[in-house]
Amino acid sequence: MRATPLGTTHTLTLALATALPCLAAMSLSAATPAAPVSPEVIADWLAGDGGHSMQHARATLERGRALLERLQTGEESTELARLAGRLKGLERSFTLRESMGGETEATEYPQWSGAHGLVREIAFANPRLRQIQRLLFITRHDAGGVFHMVDQFYGFNARPGGSLLVLEDPFGPEPRLVDLLQDAVVQNGRLQGRTLVGGGVLSPEVSFDGRTILFAWTEAHGSDLEWSPTACYHLFKVNADGSGLTQLTDGPFDDFDPCFLPNGRVVFVSTRRGGYLRCGRHCPTYTMFSMAADGSDVRCLSFHETHEWQPSIAHDGRILYTRWDYVDRDTNIAHHPWECLPDGSDPRAIQGNYPLRREGRPWMEMDIRAIPGSRQLVAVAAAHHGHAFGSLVLIDPEVPDDGAMSPLTRLTPDVPFPEAEKQIKPIAECMVYGTPWPLSGDDFLCVYGADAKNRGIYWLDRFGNQELVYRDPGISCLSPIPLQARPQPPVIPDLTLASSDPDAQRAATATVAVMNVYDSDFTWPEGTRITALRIIQVLPKSTPPPNEPRIGVAEQTNARAVLGTVPVEPDGSAHFVMPAEIPVYFQALDADGLAVQSMRSATYAQSGRPMTCLGCHEPRNRTAGAMTRKPLALARAPSRIEPELDGANPFNYVRLVQPVLDRKCVDCHERERALDLSAVPEGPHGWTRSYQNLAGPYGFYFHVTNGSINTGVHGGSRTLAGAFGARASRLLNYLGPEHYDVTLTAGERHRITLWLDCNSEFYGAYEDILAQARGEVVWPELQ
Repeated sequence: MRATPLGTTHTLTLALATALPCLAAMSLSAATPAAPVSPEVIADWLAGDGGHSMQHARATLERGRALLERLQTGEESTELARLAGRLKGLERSFTLRESMGGETEATEYPQWSGAHGLVREIAFANPRLRQIQRLLFITRHDAGGVFHMVDQFYGFNARPGGSLLVLEDPFGPEPRLVDLLQDAVVQNGRLQGRTLVGGGVLSPEVSFDGRTILFAWTEAHGSDLEWSPTACYHLFKVNADGSGLTQLTDGPFDDFDPCFLPNGRVVFVSTRRGGYLRCGRHCPTYTMFSMAADGSDVRCLSFHETHEWQPSIAHDGRILYTRWDYVDRDTNIAHHPWECLPDGSDPRAIQGNYPLRREGRPWMEMDIRAIPGSRQLVAVAAAHHGHAFGSLVLIDPEVPDDGAMSPLTRLTPDVPFPEAEKQIKPIAECMVYGTPWPLSGDDFLCVYGADAKNRGIYWLDRFGNQELVYRDPGISCLSPIPLQARPQPPVIPDLTLASSDPDAQRAATATVAVMNVYDSDFTWPEGTRITALRIIQVLPKSTPPPNEPRIGVAEQTNARAVLGTVPVEPDGSAHFVMPAEIPVYFQALDADGLAVQSMRSATYAQSGRPMTCLGCHEPRNRTAGAMTRKPLALARAPSRIEPELDGANPFNYVRLVQPVLDRKCVDCHERERALDLSAVPEGPHGWTRSYQNLAGPYGFYFHVTNGSINTGVHGGSRTLAGAFGARASRLLNYLGPEHYDVTLTAGERHRITLWLDCNSEFYGAYEDILAQARGEVVWPELQ
C-alpha cells in the first residue's frame, strides 16, 4: 500500500494558464487566492456558474460571507479570522472596481476566480472538514445491464474496474491517494492468496471505532443472469491500513451493502432467501440478513417478499433502510425509508410509503443516513428505472406525512427528482448526486457529476455552496466516508429466538398485541364495529417472469394464503399468537366477516419477539398517551388463530368458491343461458369459465403495475375504509334472495365474500397451476 501524491498542484495563475490560455497573461492582482487550485476545480466553477461575470463573483462572495458567518458561530479560529479579513478586502476591491466602471470579460475574470478561490478556502477551513485526516471511498463504473434500481446490484452487471481508496489529508494543501487493495492479499477462503484486482467494488462501510472496513466485491466474471461464486458480490473486511484482507461470504448469491451493528454483528443485503421480482424480468429478491463479524452465524433479518437496500444505523441503534413495498398497489412509487430493530423485528415505514400522486415527490429514497445531532435523515431521491443517483433530500421523520413533500426538503434543488419529474429533465440526465454522508445538518460529503457520468467527491452545504474534493478522470467515485471513529449508538438487546433450522423456522411464533384498532389516521365508516382481524400471508414469488403464472385478474398480483382470524374486543384491542418469519398483512372485519379496512403493505414478526401496534394506521408522529385502563385483550391469554374454510389456505378459487356456484348457481345459469359459471378451465391462464366471467366485471381487485395508482377503484395507495373487497364489489348484490330467490348459507356467503376480500384471486401458489385449476391442493414452495 503506497501513498501517491495527486500530482503537481497549481496556483490559480498557473491553473488559468493551463485551463484558459487566452487569459494566462492577465494580472490577477490581489484577487488571487493563496491556496493552490487545480484546473479541474476551475473548470468545475465555470460549469457551475455558466460564466465568470462580476454578477457571478458577487453572488459567490455573498455565499462566502454567509458561510464564514456560519462557521464562526461558536468557533474561535485564527484561520477563519484571517479569511474574514481577506473577504473584507476582496469586497472592498469589488466595490472600488465597480465604481470605476469599464469592466470587461478579461478584467472580470480575476475578480470571479478570486471570489471562488477564497470561498473554497473558507469551505475547507470548516472544522468539520479539517478533522477528517483520511477519507475512504471507492471507484467504480456504473453498472451495466438493465437501467433499473434492482439490476444495478447483481454482480454479473458490474463492469470491471475500480478499487477501495483513501484520500489522506483530503482538505489540506497536498492530498495523497492510497489504494488499500493494491497490494492486499486475501487471507482465507476460495480467493485465498489472490489480490482483488480487476473486479468490481461496492458499498464500503467503516466500523464505529474507525479501524475496520467492510465492502462488497465481485470478480464480475459471470454472464447475464448468472448467479455463481464468480459472478456474485461477496463481503470482505480489511483493516484501515490495508492489512488483514478477509473474505466473509461466498456462494451463488449476491451479498452486499454491509453495515456494522452496535452489538458487533453485521447487517447486509442478500439474495439468499429466494424469490423473484413480481413486475419485471428475471430478478431475484434481496433482503436483509445479519452475521457475526467473522462471517459465521448468518441469520435472516427480514422476511419481506421483495427488495430492500442499504441498511445504516440510526442514532437510537435501529436499522434504517430502503424497502420496496408494493402489495396490491403501484409498482414504481413506493421504495422509501423504513426502520427496524437490529434483530429485524418491528419493521415500520418512516415516511413516503403511501404517496397520493406519482408526480412531485421522489419515487425512491436510497442511501439513507442519520444526520449527527439531529432526528433528520439525508437520502438520494432516485428513480425506479435508474441507478442509485439523483437529487439529494433531507427527511424529517417528525413532520406528519401528507403523502407528498411535507417531510422532505430539497438539498439540491437544481436537480429534479428523476422519473417523478421527468417532464423537467430525462431520467438519465438526473443521475447526478449520490451516496451522501452527513457531517452535520448543514454539511455533507457526496459524489456529483454534472454529466451524470463521471462523478467526483464533493463537499456541499444547505446554502448552495459546493466544492470539488477529488475526481478521477477515468472512473467515477462513490461512497465518501471519513475513515475515523464516530459515536456508537446504543446496543438494543436481541430478544428473538432466531434459528437457522428449517423445522424450527416453520414452527416459529410470536405474540402480537393491538391496543385499539380504532386508533387510526383515517375515518372509519359511521357505526363501524370491528370484531376480528384476518391474517393473510403474502407469498414470495417463486417464478421469475411477471404474470407467469398470472395469479388472478389483477395485474402482477401476489399469491396469498388466508391464515385465519383472531377476535377483537369491544374496546378495539386484540391479543394473539401468529406464525413468525413470514410476511403477512391484516384486515379489520365487521360482525358479518366482511373486511372494512385492509393493509396494502406487509409486516412480519421475529420468533419469540412480541410485536405491538397502537392501532390501525395510527399517526406515526403521535406519542402514545397514558392508558387509563388495561386493554381488554391483554387481560386474557393470547388468542390462537381460527383457521378459515377449505380453499383459503392454500388459497384456491376452485376449492373456495366453485362449490357454492355448483350448488346454487350453475344449473339456473345454464337454463337461462346466463353467465357460464362452470368449472371448465380454459384460456392462456388456465382459469375456469366461472372465474373469467365473474372476477373482472363483478369482483374487487387492485392492479399492481406501473401507473396503477391512477386506475380508479383498482388503484390508489391506501384502502378507503368501508369501500373495499366484498363491500365494494358488484357481486355482493347478487348473493341474496333479490337475485332470483338465491339463498346462501352463512358459510356459502362467507366463501364468496372471503374471495372478494382477497383481491379476487384464482391461484394460491406460483407452482403447478394445472393441478390448482383442477382444485387440487398445491402448497407454495416458498414461504
